[in-house]
Amino acid sequence: MSTRWKTELGQLFPQEDLLTDPAERLTYGYDNSQRQSSPEAVVFPRSTDQVLSLVELCNRHRVPLTCRGRGTGTAGAAVPVRGGIVLSFERMDRILELDPANRLARVEPGVTNRQLQQAAAEKGFFWPPDPTSASVCTVGGNLACNAAGPRAVKYGTCRENTLGLVAVSGSGELLHTGVRTTKGVVGYDLTRLIIGSEGTLAVITEATLKLTPLPAARRTLQAIYTDMKSAARAVSAIMAQPVTPSALEFMDGRALQMVRDYADPGLPTDASALLMIELEENPAALEAASKAVMDAARQEGCIGVTAATSNAQVEQLWRTRKALSPALRTVAPKKINEDVVVPVSRIPDLIDGLEQLSRRHDITIVNFGHAGNGNIHVNLLIDPDDPRQARAAEACLDAVFDLVLGLGGTLSGEHGIGLVKRQFVKREIDAPTLQLMHAIKQQFDPAGILNPDKTLP
Repeated sequence: MSTRWKTELGQLFPQEDLLTDPAERLTYGYDNSQRQSSPEAVVFPRSTDQVLSLVELCNRHRVPLTCRGRGTGTAGAAVPVRGGIVLSFERMDRILELDPANRLARVEPGVTNRQLQQAAAEKGFFWPPDPTSASVCTVGGNLACNAAGPRAVKYGTCRENTLGLVAVSGSGELLHTGVRTTKGVVGYDLTRLIIGSEGTLAVITEATLKLTPLPAARRTLQAIYTDMKSAARAVSAIMAQPVTPSALEFMDGRALQMVRDYADPGLPTDASALLMIELEENPAALEAASKAVMDAARQEGCIGVTAATSNAQVEQLWRTRKALSPALRTVAPKKINEDVVVPVSRIPDLIDGLEQLSRRHDITIVNFGHAGNGNIHVNLLIDPDDPRQARAAEACLDAVFDLVLGLGGTLSGEHGIGLVKRQFVKREIDAPTLQLMHAIKQQFDPAGILNPDKTLP
């Protein structure tokens, strides 16, 4: 690879939008996956035209190009494994349009999820995707891995809440996908194809997002169970009745014990599983909806169901869930965190299987996540610097993925594939389908410059 591209890069980007110092570049070589690889340059484009010129440069010189938002991803998708150039979108951070009449927003990829939510709320709307990192993660990053969060159970993921995109293909062509309307069937759905492709097909430079009116009324419920099987049965019962919660989160017994050790939330001593449930309805329907969900939650093994009647009580009920992440970081800062998905009715079988794997491999497994759509965060609490634990974790994780696929599930619900799950993809997707996906990649990115060595095996 010729070094002439570095001279051209300096002509394309002014000094304040280009990093070449090794110490500064290092900061953009890792994400929340704990993987790291230093790029040869970092650029901060401010317009679609600059991105076009950058991709054309990378094509001419066969320079790898890796895009990133704020690096909150856990799958290594933003790690520049082949060096090259990192494109950071933090300076393309404008909300270009807010149109309440048509329920849409048009934004650049560097806008944070929180900035969008705050601006939309002033007009009485919100954008449903709400990852845990919403305060810092970017819309572009959300779209890249089809991030979701708790509200996906009712409102869907990025794919269901994005109308169209402006993007630059790997061959350097400007693409306009989708529509500004809620209906549109002209041509193939490239919008949904590019969303979730982790920057391997095209570089998103603008997104038209579908907004949803803020709920008129909300009710928060907490249900506590003597065992995880009872809680899992309750999840199935809740999702089988007509009212769809806007959030249905769960924590298993190990997660609750960790929270007790970290910050006593005042839970009963026999509590071994917990569900956090939120309902968003119109005021007239809220009471009936609450009753229906509470009745469904009262399965055998239910210790009690509590409904919050004030903001203070809402905070109190959510305190247990919010204490879990810091507790996990304290106990196992280098834990393995997977985000598998199984059909909701198979959650009890998944939990049983994970318990058996925990005993077989002598690894503590803590489970929590978005039970309403079967998206379970499986946390293996290990020290990867310990060779014995690292070997046990590798075998255990291999078995976890076999378990999930055997239950009709999928390897990732919202974290993406990136580097860390790439080797397992061929277990889920058959050879002819993978061959077609590689052909699509070749069509979008014939030189293979966009985020190489990610997503597809």
